[in-house]
This record gives sequence, structure tokens and C-alpha cells, in this order.
Amino acid sequence: MLEEIIEQYQDEELLIADGFDEAVIGIATDFTEPRLIYSVKKCIEILMSDGTTSYEDALEYFTFNTSGAWVGEQTPIWCWDEI
Repeated sequence: MLEEIIEQYQDEELLIADGFDEAVIGIATDFTEPRLIYSVKKCIEILMSDGTTSYEDALEYFTFNTSGAWVGEQTPIWCWDEI
């Protein structure tokens, strides 16, 4: 999905969250700048994919270090889908 979005919006500078490429589920274009939309469920799964990170630890890390960060108008949108 991310590659398709990058290709379609090649003239835009998108903010991409490191390590979560597979969690991209879309793009929002109703803001000043286009913003990527990420599935929180997929992000948590990615954090747990090493086999040593628990769900609770992954969720805490994600909410503190990722979804809680404001990095300007291009800050990604975090879709809190079923987690």
C-alpha cells in the first residue's frame, strides 16, 4: 500500500513512520498536507513480531513513542482499529 501511495503522491513530501510500512492503510487528503493513515493493530503486531515483546509492552511503547509524538502538519493519523 505504501509504495502505491508514494507513487501516486510523488510530488508530496509524506512523513513515513520508521518500521511501520506494512501498517499503512491509506492517506488523508483533507488537511493542508496529505497524511498517511496507519493501522494501530498492525503497528502493534509489527512491534510484537520479534517474539519477545508482549502485547502490553508493545502497546505502551507505541502510545508513548509513536502515536503520542507530534511532528508537525504531516504527523500520521493512527487508526485505532481492533487491537
